[in-house]
Order: sequence, then structure tokens, then C-alpha cells
Amino acid sequence: MELTSENVSEKDHQLPPVENTSNLFSIIIVSSIAAGLQFGWALQLSLLTPYVQLLGIPHQWSAYIWLCGPISGLIVQPLVGYYSDRCTSRFGRRRPFIVGGAFFVAIAVFLIGFAADIGYLAGDILEPGKPRPRAITVFVVGFWILDVSNNTLQGPCRAFLGDLSGGDPSKTRSSMTCFSFFMGVGNVLGYAAGSYDKIHKLFPFSQTHACDLYCANLKSCFFLTIILLASVTIIALILVPDKQWTPPENADESAEKDGGCSVPFFGELIDALKILPRPMWFLLVVTFVNWMAWFPFILYDTDWVGKEIYGGKVGDYVYDKGVHAGAMGLLLNSVVLGFMSLAIEPLGRALGNVKYLWGIVNLILALCMGMIVVVTKKAKDWRQFATLHGIDISKTVPPKEIRFGAMAIFMTLGIPLAVTFSIPFAMSNILSGPGIGNGLSLGVVNLAVTLPQMFVSFTSGPLDNMFGGGNLPAFVLGGIAAVISSILALILLPSQKNKIPTITGGGFH
Repeated sequence: MELTSENVSEKDHQLPPVENTSNLFSIIIVSSIAAGLQFGWALQLSLLTPYVQLLGIPHQWSAYIWLCGPISGLIVQPLVGYYSDRCTSRFGRRRPFIVGGAFFVAIAVFLIGFAADIGYLAGDILEPGKPRPRAITVFVVGFWILDVSNNTLQGPCRAFLGDLSGGDPSKTRSSMTCFSFFMGVGNVLGYAAGSYDKIHKLFPFSQTHACDLYCANLKSCFFLTIILLASVTIIALILVPDKQWTPPENADESAEKDGGCSVPFFGELIDALKILPRPMWFLLVVTFVNWMAWFPFILYDTDWVGKEIYGGKVGDYVYDKGVHAGAMGLLLNSVVLGFMSLAIEPLGRALGNVKYLWGIVNLILALCMGMIVVVTKKAKDWRQFATLHGIDISKTVPPKEIRFGAMAIFMTLGIPLAVTFSIPFAMSNILSGPGIGNGLSLGVVNLAVTLPQMFVSFTSGPLDNMFGGGNLPAFVLGGIAAVISSILALILLPSQKNKIPTITGGGFH
């Protein structure tokens, strides 16, 4: 059967829209919330893994903390989306969830930033290398609240943009592009803040007896998160109307058919998995393996620079320098990602089939993982040489060729990351098959993104311990997964042009 956009029906129920007054200004203002949201995400990715080790959580256990992201992504976002669709509050359909999400993001980053101080006041003993159990407890609570709040905020923001687009495909495409643009802005700002080691001077009170310089910088960055997110959220909710939604007259009858107070999403998700056509299953397999390759780097990128490249230990001078250098690498990665996103369309046209583009960039990802091993070995050899010649490596950063090599890896990885963020989701709109709407098909693809993160979080710590600690074993497995995903993309995904999303002047279709 030929899979085209014309024969894909909408099984997931479309609720009557609220006729919000929309214009480009409204879309830009609401999309700007993504900048505040992504600012916090960037800080999470660049600074929190080193921070949890500073609090005394062993490296092999730090990965388990990151399980909150995929768990909340699997559960919280669908539930929030379902209930925000049906919200009849006089404040609007989406506003209550956006306000609630932003409020709890502020609470969460406050708990994370002040975890060391709260733990110390509660009785933690400040000894180097010793766990701080009370601070760890506060941090974990704050971290879980943060991930749940991020998912609570992001889904309704995207849905609000859909409301403002009024069902117009062109306007919807523009609004989502605008949202992605502001996510990039937030990334750049977050990584820039994370790479600057004197940002604590903006808030002199942030450095305390229990919170050292690195901790004070993290705390100060989170203060900026609260300020930015609160500003863009308040401006958006004041300037952009969100009219009250009134359910249709037959809503009660529909609810009874759906099982009363049950949540239809999960039932529809199971039904969708049962009727997925073979090409969609192939897409899920490729996506799953692809993200198996990505998550070791996403979880440990700045920790890798601090430990394996700069040769530091958590809390010392060179480690902090390495973490900030890694944050700068992530900033450069985001810049390359943005430019590469603009190049996906012409490259897809030139190759004639987007699966070839995906396969090629996965090989680039594998090459980068291999170069991580090479640059790490060069850094280790330099430290051995420096020690033999009496150089104090605890106060000396690696030579510029090693540092530039690490930054080149970060930048190059922006190329495959841009493709990973776009092609799988574009292909799912066509390959999901009849009877599955676009929203539900994207939810199915999200399973292939979150499940690898859970797997990597569970296995990378024990794996690193098995090989003597460090991040390289996870990166090696990531490189192997990248090669496999490249081969699977070329072999499994459909070759017929009418069975994959083509690339036209308007984007993916």
C-alpha cells in the first residue's frame, strides 16, 4: 500500500479549536517562552552531571538521576496535553498549565541551586569526597520537579501555538519553526552562561561556606533562568489572549464511550503500536539505535572534557576549567546545528532521498565518537609527558591542539544532531500509516527517543565501573551504535520517493 499524506486519517480525536486572534507578533511572543525553557535545559546538560558529583554522588550513580527526563516525557507530557486540550478555565485553555509549569521550574531551580546550602544547614559535613546526603536529597527532589515542570510547560506552549495557528498548515509550520528558533537562542544563552566562570559576580551572595565557586556559578545561572523565564512568560500571557474553551454539547457522550474518566491517550498509543505498518517499525528501530549513540555524549559531554581532556577531578581547578570549556563546546555545537538545519533541505534534494542523508550523518557521528577516543589518548599522553618534565598538571590546562580537537568534535556533532532532530519526526507523519494521526505518531516516535535514554542511564554507570571508571566505554558503544544506525537507515528505510517525506520549498511534507 502506498503511504501518502492523503490516506493518513486522524484517529486521535481533534477537539474543536478556540478561535484565538493570531498574528506574527503573537506567535513570536509565545514562542519566546522556549528561550527561557531551553536556557534551563542547556544548564542541565552542561553543568549538572559535574554538580551531582560535587555533592558526593558517585559517577556511576549520576546517570540514574537523568532517568527523570524520559520517565516524565513518557507520562507527564501526554497527560498534560490531554488535560490542557479539555481545560475550561476562565483564564484560558493553556495559560493555567504554562503558569504552573513556569512557577514550578522556578521552585525546582531554587532547590537545585541551594541544595548544598540547605544540606549544610540541615547537618551535612563538608569533607572533600564525602557524600552530602541531605544536599543530595534536596537536589534529587529539585531535579525531578524540574524535569516534570519542563514537560508541563513545553507541551501547552506548543499546543498554544497550534491554537494561534487556527489549523492553517503554513501558519502552524511557521509557528513551530519560530519555537525551534527560540530553543536555539535559549541553548546559546545557556551554554554561554555555563562556559563563563565569573558569572557569580552578578550575585555576590551566591558563594557561601557550603557552596564553592563552581556551585556559586551554577546557582547564579539558575537565578538568570528564573529571571528570563518569568519575564518572557509574563509578557506572553499578558499580551497574547487565550480565550476560554467550551466543550461541545456531546462531550459527555464521547467521554462515556472513552471510558468515563480514563485517559484515552494510552489506549490509543497501544492501538497505534498494534497497527503500525512495517516501514514505521523500521523507522522506530533506526531512531532507537540512533539515540543509543547520542545519549552517552549528551549525558557526559562536559564531564568528559573536565576529566579525560583536562585531567581533573570533581571540584578542582582544571576540572572546572574543563567543564566550562565543554559548555563553550556545546554553544558552538548549537550554532552549527542552527546552520545545518538550514542546509538539510538542499542536501536532501541533492541526495534525492533523506534516508541517504541520515545514513551519512550517522557515519559522521560514529567518526566523532572515534575521535573522542583519539583526543582522549592524546590528552593522557600529554599529562604523562608533563609529569615526567615536572609540570604541575593540577594547575595547567592541555595544549591548544588538544583543546581545539575537543572543540572541533563538539562543532562537528552539530551536523548529525540537526538531522536527528528533524528527519525521524518528519518521516513519521507519512510512515505511521492510516488510522494514526500526526500527534499520536510523534508520540510513538518519542518512545524510540526516551527508551534509549533510560537504557543508557541504567547501564553506563556499571559499564564505566567495569572498565575502571571514566566515560570512554559509553562513548565507544555510542560509536558502534552510530555505525549500526547508519547501516539500518540505508537498508531498512523505504527507497521509494513516494513512501518517504520529500523535501520541497515549504519544508518536509
